[in-house]
Amino acid sequence: MEFGIIYDCDGTLIDSEHIAGSVCAEALTKVGWPISMREFNARFNGVPVKETWNILRAELPFDLPPGFNEAINAEIYRRFETELSVVPGVMEAIHAIEGPRAVASSTGLVTLKRNLDSTGLSAFFGQHIYSASQVARGKPAPDVFLFAASQLGLDPAHALVIEDSVAGVVAALRAGMRVIGFTGACHGADDIGERLAAAGALSVIAEMRELPGLVAKLRVGGRSP
Repeated sequence: MEFGIIYDCDGTLIDSEHIAGSVCAEALTKVGWPISMREFNARFNGVPVKETWNILRAELPFDLPPGFNEAINAEIYRRFETELSVVPGVMEAIHAIEGPRAVASSTGLVTLKRNLDSTGLSAFFGQHIYSASQVARGKPAPDVFLFAASQLGLDPAHALVIEDSVAGVVAALRAGMRVIGFTGACHGADDIGERLAAAGALSVIAEMRELPGLVAKLRVGGRSP
């Protein structure tokens, strides 16, 4: 069975979740809603930004100050310029795995493409870079994965998703795809591997160098190793 590979981006290809999570947690704490980066990421990793803030605004017992989200975005972009990095082993792993590939991310399309450009990853995917901003619903809905598969001309049953978040694992399963969980980025959550497995990831890896061999086993056997 031939697989196409659909990669999440943040926390899977680029090590960005700890940056964004830290900025958001620090900003919320300053305005009177104490939360750690670990707590923020555990709840919202993989969830589109707009949905994240809709949820938080509904829960907060006060209104956020004017310009709050704009200031957060500016600080995240500032830190990305100097701190954003590729997850170790990603380029080698992508290069080693043949077949169709795409990115399907909860990040807005403009930001997604900019981050992939700045880290040198865009060339691996060409036009096949897709965002939840292009579909009706973000993760954990399956829309962005189904969209990516359709653009690749791939049967969802033949797509293998690489994900670092519970929301992403759930989204991929709802799309009828199999999922490998990844824990090698800086999330701040010690139990992320267990949570990815519990959500339905068929295997969980901590290093990208493990991915090509695992994909090869899946292609040969059609089952989880």
